[in-house]
Amino acid sequence: MSKLWGGRFTKKTDQLVEEYTASIMFDKELAEEDIEGSLAHVTMLGKCGILPEDDVDQIKESLHKILHRIQRGEMEYSISDEDIHMNIEKALIEDIGSVGGKLHTGRSRNDQVATDMHLYLRKRVAEFVSLLAKLQEALIGQAKANIDTILPGYTHLQRAQPVLFAHHLMAYVSMFQRDIERLQDSYKRINMLPLGAGALAGTTFPIDRHFVAQQLGFDRIYDNSLDAVSDRDFIVEFLSNASMVMMHLSRISEELVLWSSTEFGFIELDDAFCTGSSIMPQKKNPDVAELVRGKTGRVYGNLIGMLTVLKSLPLAYNKDMQEDKEGMFDTVRTLEGALQLMAPMIATMKVNSGRMRQAVSQDFSNATDIADYLVNKGVPFRQAHEIIGKLVLHCIENGKYLLDLQLDEFTKFSKLFAEDIYQVLQPEHVVNARNVYGGTASNQVAEAIARAGETVGANQVWAEALMPKNR
Repeated sequence: MSKLWGGRFTKKTDQLVEEYTASIMFDKELAEEDIEGSLAHVTMLGKCGILPEDDVDQIKESLHKILHRIQRGEMEYSISDEDIHMNIEKALIEDIGSVGGKLHTGRSRNDQVATDMHLYLRKRVAEFVSLLAKLQEALIGQAKANIDTILPGYTHLQRAQPVLFAHHLMAYVSMFQRDIERLQDSYKRINMLPLGAGALAGTTFPIDRHFVAQQLGFDRIYDNSLDAVSDRDFIVEFLSNASMVMMHLSRISEELVLWSSTEFGFIELDDAFCTGSSIMPQKKNPDVAELVRGKTGRVYGNLIGMLTVLKSLPLAYNKDMQEDKEGMFDTVRTLEGALQLMAPMIATMKVNSGRMRQAVSQDFSNATDIADYLVNKGVPFRQAHEIIGKLVLHCIENGKYLLDLQLDEFTKFSKLFAEDIYQVLQPEHVVNARNVYGGTASNQVAEAIARAGETVGANQVWAEALMPKNR
């Protein structure tokens, strides 16, 4: 069978051109969405009296047969048919003859492919919200289990002040919550129907776009046909949101790599999420965390690639837009793999609370609290800061930590020090003294965990309500 658009041409397409311009190698991933959109489109054609019901029934029955072939992996795709739309239409015509050629009435591949990608991405967004919520649950589970565990908090990768390990983990819960909210907000721009825009100007047939939108579960319809076929903002936004998620995953991966090292020894990752060395039998490498960190770059690259493709395109559709899919599919696979692994890796890691406690007992991260101690006794903060700086220098020069000092050593620097200074310096006191909303005090962290639990539950409800509708 000749090409479905070949009437105007007198020569066959050069084989190299076919191979270079074909997208079926990657856009076959949109096969189910393409049929989903076609079923809604042909139903509308029948409802509007554009096609007779017998033709509509034949086309729908054949599309379902093709869908089953695709789902069973029995569909054969051809480069000569260029893309997923033409491959499916060719299969339809081969099955039911010329009636199959009526399916494309009132639409173009331009609005068809845009519809497919909207259908595809809204499913992925719901799935990613669910996966992020599961990661939040894993972090909250570890936070609950370690509500009394104290570790050094860092700035500039230097020990700063003691914090609860649970508080540290809950920071990531907050990060991923922002990611979820960005994805949820993007959904309203993804859940828009471009079908009916035709190639760029609409169609002469009396179609009902609102009926199609209702069938497919779209909340809105594009107001402008030119915009409908040329808009890829929703893909850029998804790639941007995915880049933010990967950035956050990379940050926690870096901490897992550091914490699991011999130098830190704060955690041990489960064997199921580590690999060994081909030459060094003692090695246990945090390869999953490292690879998540590494794969962040490719997701960033997909975002920059998409922005670059779009930066100088005139309206409306241009073949350049074929480059919108591979990066999107790659990002979906990369992000999905990272999220599927991260939650169980977090949930199964062992926390070495003793090593963390040793760390906060052998540093000067409680120094700020001594300054606050003097401030509460009337010393101006800047003066207190200088006194404690000299006290820390004394400790360093004498190989001691603050809790190692005798009271007479404290009083050499200020007569205001008394026996209660030893209570002030205890890690538990340092942590619980920060009893402000969002602080690291144990009661504040417990309340944060409770709040987060409710939010995560709502995230899952949101995702579960959308995923069945989109299948």
